[in-house]
Amino acid sequence: MKLTIERAALLKALGHVQSVVERRNTIPILSNVLISAGPRGLALSATDLDMEIVDETEAEVEAPGQITAPAHTLYEIVRKLPEGAEVSLSYTGDDPRLQVRAGRYKVNLPVLPAGDFPAMPKDGLSQAVEVETEALIRLIDRTRFAISTEETRYYLTGIYLHPLVEEGREILRAVATDGHRLALADMPAPAGAVGAPGVIIPRKTVQEARRLMEDAGETVSVQVSPQKVRFDFGRASLTSKVIDGAFPDYKRVIPQGNGRVLTADNALFAAAVDRVATISSEKSRSVKLAVEPGRVVLTVRNMETGQAQEELEADYDGAPFEIGFNARYLLDVSAQIGAEMIELRFADRAGGAAMLDPVLVLDPKDAASQFVLMPLRA
Repeated sequence: MKLTIERAALLKALGHVQSVVERRNTIPILSNVLISAGPRGLALSATDLDMEIVDETEAEVEAPGQITAPAHTLYEIVRKLPEGAEVSLSYTGDDPRLQVRAGRYKVNLPVLPAGDFPAMPKDGLSQAVEVETEALIRLIDRTRFAISTEETRYYLTGIYLHPLVEEGREILRAVATDGHRLALADMPAPAGAVGAPGVIIPRKTVQEARRLMEDAGETVSVQVSPQKVRFDFGRASLTSKVIDGAFPDYKRVIPQGNGRVLTADNALFAAAVDRVATISSEKSRSVKLAVEPGRVVLTVRNMETGQAQEELEADYDGAPFEIGFNARYLLDVSAQIGAEMIELRFADRAGGAAMLDPVLVLDPKDAASQFVLMPLRA
């Protein structure tokens, strides 16, 4: 195998694939990237057995062939080469090493046989559906902050992407929840999406797919099966196992009759929450909201560090009440609001128990997104 490629093209392709490779591997071949030179140019592949990324790029191939080399080491070598450098990769059976050359620089890397590199099966996937890249980015960005980090509830450690028909409209919906908060985002279903199975896409896959979308074209091709999901971003592709489990009935959590509505300037609200939370307990991060007509008072009390309070103007004309939240969760939701104002809808049933009911947070600028927060117990 022998090829020549421009440093920027090689660095971009390596950057796409090497992030899949875990820093510590008990299986040596999983620390390597598969380098394939052929008529289409250079193809690089990396996998962690649950996910595989392949990226193709143009290169001058003198001799086709395949070999694997340490992914992170090769990436760091190419990253440190001068801009505009021409990089030569060559491997022959006579020397059991990959030779990397750029100008007067030369390095030899250990290799493992390409035949030992595991390939992820592509069978069983649905017909490809073309999704607008910007729309898919929005679904991911609006929901991924709510993905659970608790591995015991593995079925919550991803985004539930599924098509549905609601009120006569065909929708592609993304939902994520960790049991304390929920994020939901809709978009019109692309042609051919309705009828495909819903899948729970793992957190790591979501992160890698989102990163690859930065270099994608106007659309991303998506294929799913009950076991896998595949994204095609032009010359790069990502194939991943999905989480084997049933996502909970999230619709039961979304409140329907929350009649107490508070609206406030989102930037001022977030800044106030952040300021008063400075002295909050790291464990609970609890902040109390005292809601009254025309204003909301944010208070944090900490036995060790004192008390902080800030008052904000707000549009609210109902009966006064108090409710507590995790400050971090409030800030995470506020960060998703694209409008100038944030809208919080509280339960309006009588009694203090209503202050433990889920709260609906809406973006007046985006009717296709909803956020739900569970209050903290006093």
